[in-house]
Amino acid sequence: MAPHPQPFAHSPEPGAHDLTDRDVAALDAHWRAANYLSVGQIYLLSNPLLAVPLEPEHIKPRLLGHWGTSPGLNLVHTHLNRVIKARDLDVMCVWGPGHGGPAVLANSWLEGSYREVYPDVSRDAAGMEQLFRQFSFPGGVPSHVAPETPGSIHEGGELGYSLAHAYGAALDNPGLLVACVVGDGEAETGPLATSWHANKFLDPVHDGAVLPILHLNGYKIANPTLLARLPDEELDRLLRGYGHEPLYVTGDDPAQVHRALAHAMDRALDHIATAQRIAREEGVTDRPHWPMIVLRTPKGWTGPAEVDGLPVEGTWRSHQVPLSGVRDNPEHLRQLEDWLRSYRPEELFDEHGEPRPEVLAWVPEGDRRLGANPHANGGLLLRSLPMPPLEHFAVPVDKPGAALHEPTRVLGRFLAQIMADTAGSRNFRVVGPDETDSNRLEALYAATGKAWQAATLDTDEHLAHDGRVMEVLSEHLCQGWLEGYLLTGRHGVFSCYEAFVHIVDSMVNQHIKWLRTSRALPWRRPVASLNYLLTSHVWRQDHNGFSHQDPGFVDHVLNKAPEVVRVYLPPDANTLLSVADHALRSRDYVNVIVAGKQPCFDWLGMDEARAHCARGAGVWDWAGTETGEREPDVVLGCAGDVPTQEALAAADLIRRHLPELTVRVVNVVDMTRLLPHEEHPHGMTDAEYDALFTPDKPVIFAYHGYPWLIHRLTYRRTGHAHLHVRGYKERGATTTPFDMVVRNDLDRYRLVMDVIDRVPGLGVRAASVRQTMTDVRTRHHAWIREHGVDLPEVTDWSWSR
Repeated sequence: MAPHPQPFAHSPEPGAHDLTDRDVAALDAHWRAANYLSVGQIYLLSNPLLAVPLEPEHIKPRLLGHWGTSPGLNLVHTHLNRVIKARDLDVMCVWGPGHGGPAVLANSWLEGSYREVYPDVSRDAAGMEQLFRQFSFPGGVPSHVAPETPGSIHEGGELGYSLAHAYGAALDNPGLLVACVVGDGEAETGPLATSWHANKFLDPVHDGAVLPILHLNGYKIANPTLLARLPDEELDRLLRGYGHEPLYVTGDDPAQVHRALAHAMDRALDHIATAQRIAREEGVTDRPHWPMIVLRTPKGWTGPAEVDGLPVEGTWRSHQVPLSGVRDNPEHLRQLEDWLRSYRPEELFDEHGEPRPEVLAWVPEGDRRLGANPHANGGLLLRSLPMPPLEHFAVPVDKPGAALHEPTRVLGRFLAQIMADTAGSRNFRVVGPDETDSNRLEALYAATGKAWQAATLDTDEHLAHDGRVMEVLSEHLCQGWLEGYLLTGRHGVFSCYEAFVHIVDSMVNQHIKWLRTSRALPWRRPVASLNYLLTSHVWRQDHNGFSHQDPGFVDHVLNKAPEVVRVYLPPDANTLLSVADHALRSRDYVNVIVAGKQPCFDWLGMDEARAHCARGAGVWDWAGTETGEREPDVVLGCAGDVPTQEALAAADLIRRHLPELTVRVVNVVDMTRLLPHEEHPHGMTDAEYDALFTPDKPVIFAYHGYPWLIHRLTYRRTGHAHLHVRGYKERGATTTPFDMVVRNDLDRYRLVMDVIDRVPGLGVRAASVRQTMTDVRTRHHAWIREHGVDLPEVTDWSWSR
C-alpha cells in the first residue's frame, strides 16, 4: 500500500504574528496593485498608468463590472500567495463572489499566468491597457470569473455553489488545499447552506482540505446580508454548529488587517496540518472540526467614501460601479483620478508598466501560482478510466423479449468493477441523494462504502471513512461535488430519481455553459463528461404517485448548447451498458441517460446493442412485418424502455388482428438523432430521416417523456405532418404500472387505435378491431379497481415471435 500523503506543512519561523514591517509592506503593495488593476478594468480604455491627467476619452463608454467585492478578493489572493510561497503549498481557490471578476483577472495578470494563456496581454503598460480594454467589452472577457479566467473552476454567476465545488475538488486530492471565498450574499442561498455539511464527508486521509473564507462585507446588491447582521455570538454558534472552528479577522486599517489575516491563515493551516497528521500517521478516525476564516472588511474598501453626497464605501452603493457618470460629470472624473492615484501606482509599476519587485515579493512560481494550478485546468490531470469488457456484465439474449432483467442492477455490477479497478487511483465516484440502493446500484458496495465521517451505529450499513459513493439528501450538493470533482480531472456518475433532478436545473445550465465556453479555449483541456443516470422514472413511479412523475429534465437539457448535450434512452439492460460505457469514455459533454430499475424485457444481445447504440436510431427488423417487397403502411417509433415495450406489444397485436398491414418498428436510443444534422452533431440528414421514418407514411411514436418534445425536434422534417406522438401528459396517480400508460394514452391498445385512425382507408375495414381495443381499455379500468393489479394479458405478455 502506498504511504499516506504528507499533511500540509506547519508555518515556518517566524510566524505570521512576527511579520516584519517589510513583509507587511510587500503584502500591501501587492494588494494595492491588484486594487488599482481592478478599478482600471472597470473604468479605463486608455492611459493605464495615468501618465497624463484623466480625460473623458480615457474612459469606457459603458461602465460594467463589480467593485464592491473586489478589494476583499484581492486581499485573500494576496494572502494565499504568501502561505503558498512560505509553505510550498498546492492550493487552488474557488471564488464564490465570482462577479468580482476584475480581482481574479488582476491577480492572474500580476502573477504572470494570464500572459501565458493570452500572450497578447503582456505584463507591461501595453498589456495593462489591453487588460483594461478587454474587460466586459465586446470581443473581450466577461465581467465574472469564467472559463476564460486562469485558475478558475467556478463561473461567477453560480451563486450558492462555491463550497460544494470546493469540496468536490478536494475529494481524492490528498495534497491539495482548496480555499473557498464564500460571499455573504451567496451564504443566504439554500445550496450554500447545505454545503456547510460537506465537512462531514471529507476524509482527512485520502482527501485534501477545504478552507472556507466567509467574507462578510455586509451587503448584497441593494440590501444588507443576514450573516453580517447576526450578533457575533449567534454567528459563532451557527458556524461551530456546522462543525467548523472559526477564526475572525475584522477591520478597515490595512496594516492591522494584513497582520490579522496572515495570523489567521497560519493558524488555520497549522490546524489542518495537525488534523491530517493524526489521521494519516496515528490512525485517529474522529471527525476533525476543520478551521474556517470569517473576514469582515468594508464593501468597496478603499473606494470613494462618498459620491454625490451619499455614502458609498461600506454600503451597498459600492456593489457595482461607484462612480457612474465619469464621462459626463467632471466631479466624478476627478474622484476617479483621486481614487486611482490613492494606490500610488508609481510605487507599484515602473515606467514600463511592469510590477516592481516588492509587488511580486510574495507571488509563488510556476504551478504554485493560483492562476496556473493544474487542478483548475483538470484536463491536464485527467486519466482514462479502466473500462472492463462489457461482455463480462451483459445479459444473454437468445431471442428478443423472452427474459427480463433490471437494467440498473446490471449496470451496477459494471460500475462496481470500475470502482474496484480505481481503488488505487481513486479517480471515480458515484453521487446521489440517498438513492444508490433504491436505484439498484447496490453492487457498488462490494467495491467501496458510502463516504461518512459522522457518528455511526451498529445498525448502519456500508458507511466508510474512505468510501467513494457519496449520498446526501441534497441534489444541489451532489451536483456541486461532482462538478468540482470532474473539473479537477476525475470521473463520475450522478444517479437520481428522474422527477427530482429538476432541482439542479440551474446548476446544469451553468455547467453546460462552462463546457461550451471551455471548448473554444485551446488552453482549457477536455474534462470527463457529467453523466446523469435518471431512474425511478415516470412510468414506474406508480407507487409514489403524481408528485414523483416528471420526465421533463430531458426537455430542459435539449434546449442547451447542442455541441455539449447528449440524451440517451436505452430500452434494455445491454443497451444501457453500451450507453454507459460510451458516456464514461466521453469528454466535455453532459450525458443524460434515462433507464428503468424495474424488470424489463431484454431485446438485444450485446453485439446488437453496441451496433444499435452506435447508430442511435434504427429499424428493428425482427419486430416489424416488412418483407422488403413494399414500403411499410405505418411506422411504430419508440424511445424509452416502457414505450418500447408498449410499441412492441402494439406491433404484436397488429400482426395478430391486422395481418395484412405492413409495420416497421424504429427504436431511438439517442434523442439528438432526431434533430437536423445542421443543428446537432448527431442529427440525421433529411435523407437519413426519411429512409428511417419514410417521408409520407403515418408514424405513431411512443415516447418516454412529454410528447411535444418529439414534435419540436422533428418539426422541419418532410413527414412531420404524418407524425403522431404519445407520451406523458401529466396524468399521474398512485396506481398500477399499466394504468400509468393507459392514463396517458401510451398503452399498446391506444397505439393500435392510433394506427387504425391514421392509416388511410383502414378505419372502416378495421372498425371491429378498434372496438376490441377500446373494450380492453374499458375492462382494464374495472379490473384494476376490483383486483388492484393489471390485467393478466398485460402482466403475462411476452414477445412471441
